[in-house]
Amino acid sequence: MNIDSSVTDDVCPRLAPHFVFRWEDSQNAYVILYPEGLIKLNVSAGEILKRCDGVRSVSAIVSELRTAFPGADAQIAQSARAFVDVARGKGWLRW
Repeated sequence: MNIDSSVTDDVCPRLAPHFVFRWEDSQNAYVILYPEGLIKLNVSAGEILKRCDGVRSVSAIVSELRTAFPGADAQIAQSARAFVDVARGKGWLRW
């Protein structure tokens, strides 16, 4: 997967205003709600997205994920950047 060159370590992704991110007990997962429906996220996507608050940079998000999930350290940076890239492409995230 090619990562958008605008996904740099210093960008601070945040959820776009017309989406709502939350834990949904009925789905047993984090979801993104929007006027037309919902998107059920896998565990990794939920962990990344809950850190996308517009304050934390991509490098800070990766650092927090490495601390929270030390066994997955090798893939965390690439996976987090790839998710942020896809989420921005779908309009879920903004800088």
